[in-house]
Amino acid sequence: MTALTIISDQRYLQHDTGGGDHPEVPERLTVIRRSLDTCKSSSEISYSKPRIAEREWLLAAHSESWLFRFEEGVLSGKTYIDHSDNQIGYDSYNVAMLAAGAGLNAIDLLEANEADNVFCLVRPPGHHAEAKIPFGFCFFNNCVVAARYWQQQYGRKRVLIFDFDAHHGNGIQSALEEESATLYVSIHEHPSFSYPGTGYIEDTGIGEGKGTVLNIPLSPGAEDSMVMEKLEQVILPRLITFEPEAIIVAAGFDGHKADDMSGLHYSTELYFTIGCTVRSWAKRFTGGKLLSILEGGYELSVLGDSAAAYVNGLVNE
Repeated sequence: MTALTIISDQRYLQHDTGGGDHPEVPERLTVIRRSLDTCKSSSEISYSKPRIAEREWLLAAHSESWLFRFEEGVLSGKTYIDHSDNQIGYDSYNVAMLAAGAGLNAIDLLEANEADNVFCLVRPPGHHAEAKIPFGFCFFNNCVVAARYWQQQYGRKRVLIFDFDAHHGNGIQSALEEESATLYVSIHEHPSFSYPGTGYIEDTGIGEGKGTVLNIPLSPGAEDSMVMEKLEQVILPRLITFEPEAIIVAAGFDGHKADDMSGLHYSTELYFTIGCTVRSWAKRFTGGKLLSILEGGYELSVLGDSAAAYVNGLVNE
């Protein structure tokens, strides 16, 4: 068994966002793959293919009306849904189902002990997508679909989703915030300054889910030291209390200081530290089992190296 399994597919490149000024382009995956092929952990990586997510698992996270609306929008030749951020092309519905399906295949590998550590390199991203509405380049919430599958197919009820994308995952929070069995932890740029304007520290969950959302908003300009402090002093104590049975990481790289999609000032090296940290959590809480799913990261000149740094952290012993 290799130290890390990557799940990806060339078909992800077929999701057409119209080119031009749209940040979520196929080249994102191309530059990541190129960097992984030459990173110091390349010999420790194996590759696997995703499957199309079955409809029942999409419906575990999304309404049937949204599935119909998304598919009809693609078939009717629309170029976006609801907002020009959410660009679509002829293949977008199928590609989005394939992106959601990667996490399902990953969980099957983890539960069969055929992998311990899986990173899904997918597009479109998912953490902004809500049950009935697309947001911020996202159509299906890949992390939530994976969480529901892990809970319902394998009985892993206490699922942690840790999101280090520069933007708050409103779709993940809205899916989980009313239930007690899950924990959503997001470290992101403060919503007063950043899309989508959600993720305030006061938002800790609703009803039975009170206390199961941990938002850690950072001011613009926040650097590596602030993240490292929060990982150790704020997040780890909460995980010790929660004791997750499964860990899903929403891995976004748009907090890099060179990425103008946020005002955060992370270095490439921080992603190595994050990779090491989440791997240590998996060893402590879940028998080493860990699932990561790609979210944002849009500056192509640093995205590949950032993802490679994270991967090097994931396999670092």
